Amino acid sequence: MKLVTYSPIPEGAPRPGLLLGKRVVDIPAALGGGESTATMLGLIRAGEPMLERLREVERKPPEPGMDLADVRLHAPIPRPAKNVFCVGWNYLPHFEEGAAKLQDDRKLPEWPVFFSKVPTTVTGPYDPIPFHAALSTQLDWEVELGVVIGPGGRDIPADRALAHVWGYTVVNDLSWRDVQRRHGGQWHKGKSLDGSCPMGPCIVTADSLQWDALRVTCRVNGVTKQDSNTRQMYFKLPRLVADLSAGMTLEPGDIISSGTPEGVGYARTPPEFLRPGDLLETEVEGIGTLRNSIG
Repeated sequence: MKLVTYSPIPEGAPRPGLLLGKRVVDIPAALGGGESTATMLGLIRAGEPMLERLREVERKPPEPGMDLADVRLHAPIPRPAKNVFCVGWNYLPHFEEGAAKLQDDRKLPEWPVFFSKVPTTVTGPYDPIPFHAALSTQLDWEVELGVVIGPGGRDIPADRALAHVWGYTVVNDLSWRDVQRRHGGQWHKGKSLDGSCPMGPCIVTADSLQWDALRVTCRVNGVTKQDSNTRQMYFKLPRLVADLSAGMTLEPGDIISSGTPEGVGYARTPPEFLRPGDLLETEVEGIGTLRNSIG
C-alpha cells in the first residue's frame, strides 16, 4: 500500500489518504473520523488492526476518490513527534570519498554513526527548500531510504528488527557543509536548518516493498549526481534498528534515514553545491520521487 498525507486544493486540512494509481482515497471518510484516522501518526499508532482495515479499503475502494492533480501532497508525517534519526557513512563508497576529500586515514566504523535532524527540517515532496544564504552557501544533497517505525520497542534484536518497520519513504538529508564543520565537527546544526529534510511523496507499507535491493538516485537540474542501490548499505536495516534501539525506546512513527551513497557535492572536484533556482530530484525505486526547487 501507498499512503500519503494530502490536502485538497486550494485549501483544506491535511489528512491521510490511500494512493491508488492517480487517485487518493480519503481515509477518515472511508473508515470514520477519530484520533486513529485523522493523521498518519494515528494510523501508525493503531497498529496491525488498522493496517488490515486499510487493506480492505484497498481491496474495495470507495468511489470516486480525488485526482492527484487536485490535491497537495505534504510530507507523510508533516511534523514528526521526535527528531529524524540519521545514519552517517553507511555506503562504503561514500565513506571512501569522504576520507579521500578530507585526506584522513579513518577506519571503517564498527558501529553505525547516528545523528539527528529536528522536526522543523521536515518539508513536503514538492515544496521549495529555503536557501539560508546569510548563514551558508554550501548546501549539499544526500538521497536516502527512510524507514518508518511501527511497533515500538527497546533493545530490539536484529532478527526481529524488520517486524518493527511499518513502511518506507524517500528522504533527502540536505546538509549545510560549512555549518557542519564550524560547530566542532558535530553535524546536528548543519543538518537541522529549516526545510532541510524533504520527505515523501508517500509511505509504502513494509509488506509491499523489499528494502534491500532498491535503486536510489539524486539529480540536480536533470543531471544524475548519485546512483546506487540499497544492497550497498554497509550496516543493513536490521543492524541499524537493533543498535539504535539498544537502551533507547523507539516509538511508532519514528523515522530513520538510512544513509547516503557516493556522489555528494562536497566530495567532488571541484566541490559542487546547490544554488537558488536549482531543481533537486530524489528518487527511491518503488516509492517515488521528490521534486524540490531551491530558494
